[in-house]
Amino acid sequence: MGKKRNRRKEILDQIAWLEETYCDGCFLKSTFRKEYGKTYAQSFCIQQCTVGEQMRQYGEMLLSVPPRPRQ
Repeated sequence: MGKKRNRRKEILDQIAWLEETYCDGCFLKSTFRKEYGKTYAQSFCIQQCTVGEQMRQYGEMLLSVPPRPRQ
């Protein structure tokens, strides 16, 4: 069970790294948000951005790893 928990943490760390590295300060994201609104910018990131595609793949991986039990 420890390996699954570690795998989940690794995936979450990768998502955080991608966001910090590529999404924070993204010119396209900020431009689309100003010109078309938050919904359009978010939709673009999810559907057309290569980083968004990578994040979506990590999200699918998270769904296959069970969450840590609450204590």
